[in-house]
Amino acid sequence: MLIDGTYFPNKVCLVLYRDNNLKMTQLYRLTDGEWFDEICEDLQSLLDLGLQVESVTCDGLSNIITAIRKICPETIIQRCLAHIQRETFIWLTKHPQNIAGIELRKIISRLHLIKDRDDWGYWVVALVRWYERHKDYVNEKTYNPDSTRYWFTHKSVRKSFIHIKRAIPDMFHYLENPNIPKTTNGLESFFGHLKQNIAIHRGLSKEHYKNYIKWYLYFKSNEK
Repeated sequence: MLIDGTYFPNKVCLVLYRDNNLKMTQLYRLTDGEWFDEICEDLQSLLDLGLQVESVTCDGLSNIITAIRKICPETIIQRCLAHIQRETFIWLTKHPQNIAGIELRKIISRLHLIKDRDDWGYWVVALVRWYERHKDYVNEKTYNPDSTRYWFTHKSVRKSFIHIKRAIPDMFHYLENPNIPKTTNGLESFFGHLKQNIAIHRGLSKEHYKNYIKWYLYFKSNEK
């Protein structure tokens, strides 16, 4: 299953639960954010309907992950590799100004090329060796001369590395099960098409906005 949320004007948020193999929406919620309690309620509703949630691919939002672990503790969580790449590229920028950032960006850029355990092994070794070379740089601190407070000097590089380090346990489940999508690109494409269509109807009220989305999802679910 793919779970993701997207935002529209008028503070409308669409949270979608979609079967990646069937290309079918299982459940959706129109709300104003990706809230923990609502996601828990949605997951429980899916289970009550008899749906077996083997895996969930998501962008790593803490509310989604925490809800899955509470309601579906046996479910495999696959972190979206595209989101990880996108976020770290933003932090590192397109042209990092230091060798550590340049090298880390190259390693991250190869994420989508990992197709088997051999690829995975080479990638992990490259990341570990990168850290061994640059750990002093990553952990360098700048102290406030007027107090004992400090901050990490090279925030963007450190933030990118820590983000990947924390995500690694949930990044490569797709290597063991080909039915697990490694990205939420299927939903991103769906959201993109929806937004292109709704953009034609500018000036809709909040309720009309919601109704348009509902009808769009209804007709998409009934396409043959």
